[in-house]
Amino acid sequence: MLDFLACNYGSIIVGAVLLGVIALIIRKIVKDKRAGKCSCGSCSSCGGGCSACGRCGAEAAQKTKASDKRA
Repeated sequence: MLDFLACNYGSIIVGAVLLGVIALIIRKIVKDKRAGKCSCGSCSSCGGGCSACGRCGAEAAQKTKASDKRA
């Protein structure tokens, strides 16, 4: 067993780092989803063609209305 680990420690380290990066990406996506952020990041970046853009436009309009009420 130790011989296997000694021969493959480089691959094991790279795999562990990749697994950690993937876990952080998934965590960020879930956190953004719960916060109500658009999945595309910005409707201007996708040209309005993604399925979430209808929701993005509605959120932007709500934020604009809320800021107008404060002013």
